[in-house]
Amino acid sequence: MSIRIAPSILSSDFARVGDSVRLAEEAGADLIHVDIMDGHFVPNLTFGPGLVASLKKTTRLPLDVHLMVEQPRSFIPPFLEAGADWLSFHIEASAHLDKDISLIKEAGRKAGLALNPATPIHLLNEILPKLDHVMVMSVNPGWGGQKFIESSHGKISGLRRLIREAHLEIAIEVDGGVGLDNMESLILDGADVIIAGAAIFQSPDPRGVIARMRNIARKHESA
Repeated sequence: MSIRIAPSILSSDFARVGDSVRLAEEAGADLIHVDIMDGHFVPNLTFGPGLVASLKKTTRLPLDVHLMVEQPRSFIPPFLEAGADWLSFHIEASAHLDKDISLIKEAGRKAGLALNPATPIHLLNEILPKLDHVMVMSVNPGWGGQKFIESSHGKISGLRRLIREAHLEIAIEVDGGVGLDNMESLILDGADVIIAGAAIFQSPDPRGVIARMRNIARKHESA
């Protein structure tokens, strides 16, 4: 499975989101990661479907939309309509995972679940075959720029074993505190999608960071 770089616009300049997305695409990113927060599941409040629809016109890259919301079923249809290509929500927020995942799959989009740092991977056992990706949160969700939680390494490698033993093709995304300093170790753990926000957009050279990430990914893809 190829390793993808997914810049997170949560750490970009909100007044120039379109420019940030274009920069990421030109620099070699594979996905654009969009964090949706409702002010309830997490205390912060961010974007709505309108932004996703606008970004869909701005970039050819797939939009990886991460719903950090209560009652995800009410959010899934408008974000699908807006153009989300990959859509994930939190396992902690849904009482009916199968129904909510099916909404995404029936629309022909990639469906995923996100796990908070304290949520064990065994809760995925029954739903795993229906997923296209799983997002391991390596910080507590709600804000960008947090420090990586080191215990996430074991969680990622455990999830990779679980997926391999089930003979499934599921991408593992890692979100939170990810940058050039730990990206390689995360790939060795089993990560396929590197989500990075502050490390890219708060750098003086976002293009250079993405290029260096691409080089690291290419090394492991050819290994």
